[in-house]
Amino acid sequence: MAFLQSLHGWPAYALVFGILVGSGFGLPMNEDILLVTAAALTLSGVMEPWPLVAVAWCGLLIADGLIFHWGRVFGVRLIEHRWLAHAMPPRRLAAMQAFMQRTGPAAIFLARFMPGVRSAVYLAAGSLRVPYRQQFLFDGLAAAVEVPALVFAVRYVGGRWEQLVPRSPWVQGALVAAAVLAVVLAAWLVRRARRQR
Repeated sequence: MAFLQSLHGWPAYALVFGILVGSGFGLPMNEDILLVTAAALTLSGVMEPWPLVAVAWCGLLIADGLIFHWGRVFGVRLIEHRWLAHAMPPRRLAAMQAFMQRTGPAAIFLARFMPGVRSAVYLAAGSLRVPYRQQFLFDGLAAAVEVPALVFAVRYVGGRWEQLVPRSPWVQGALVAAAVLAVVLAAWLVRRARRQR
């Protein structure tokens, strides 16, 4: 936080972008806490909200795309590596693959709002050889909801932004519920349109 505050303009955006992309290479960084912190810095003029939204959106898509790509290229062999066996047990990957097969591409959309299972879902989607376009479409739509929501929620609470960090799981739970409702409604409308045809 102190280091980010010491930056202004493009170096601050570059650091946020670099950390987000680094999470796709396994950098142990909570994306949501980083976004909340970066959004708080828009209050002091270190960054502007809309450029931050654009930079964070691109960084998240690249990070998620990398995880998806590793799953697609290496598949189950990736989790057999001794360094990753503890982080992603085979049972967990199998559970995520079953979840993907049940829900289809909607799982990619929903995973963006579920920290803790996000990487596992994207890895499972890659291992199941889901098309790249579906990964980027559904993940991009979800990030387009999540990133502005986090940034402008922090700006809305102003100086009380630190209270959002411990409550971020609750906020994400509300976002998941809204996302599930949107997916169910969209599926119902598509089904209804097909029946009418």
